[in-house]
Amino acid sequence: MPKLKTKSSAKKRFKITAKGKVVMGQSGKRHGMIKRTNTQIRNQRGTTVMSKQDSKIVKSYMPYNLRG
Repeated sequence: MPKLKTKSSAKKRFKITAKGKVVMGQSGKRHGMIKRTNTQIRNQRGTTVMSKQDSKIVKSYMPYNLRG
C-alpha cells in the first residue's frame, strides 16, 4: 500500500491533543474588530477545541498525526 499524504493546510492549522481532540485557532478575528464587543475579542484569544463532528473530518486529513 502507498503512504497517505497529510493535507498541508491541515497540518499548519490544527494540532491534535494527547486525548485525541483537535485544537484550532479562534474564528472571527481577522477584520471588523470595531464592531465586536471587548468581551467577544477577549474570549476569542488563543485556541479552542473543535466540535466532534468537524474534528472527525480534520483527522482524516492527518492520518499519521493521530494520538490517543
